Amino acid sequence: MTGIGMKLRLGLLTVAFGVLSACSAQYRSHGYVPLEGDLQQIVVGVDTRASVEDLIGVPTISGVSGDGGYYYIESNVRHFAYRAPEEVSREILAISFDAGGVVSNIERYGLEDGIVVPISRRVTETGAGDISFIRKLFGNIGGVSAEDLLGASR
Repeated sequence: MTGIGMKLRLGLLTVAFGVLSACSAQYRSHGYVPLEGDLQQIVVGVDTRASVEDLIGVPTISGVSGDGGYYYIESNVRHFAYRAPEEVSREILAISFDAGGVVSNIERYGLEDGIVVPISRRVTETGAGDISFIRKLFGNIGGVSAEDLLGASR
């Protein structure tokens, strides 16, 4: 076999390898859930919010109110070619606290459990709906009459 034929064959093999490797699925991990060994250090009824943060780290999400729980969330997402990303696994660790800020419960949930953990957010609603600040500002310009201006100068 000649040198050119060998180079051509090597080039085609490299291109084929590149095309095949582009079609493999890629997995990405998002978030953090502490290991079981680290959780063994937390004592229900004894540890507080501060000691939980010191032992296993700051939560991914905490409850909106002061007495809400801590949630540690980790998910694995598969990306494959042109398809939409697909979540293949999710683990949620929920740590609940009593009114005094002491750990009252530790629970684990997975994607297979089908349990929805309610994570609510507070949003302050304005009375004006979807009207923007600029629109409100310019909306008031046309609302002033000449009588209102003359009445203010007296």
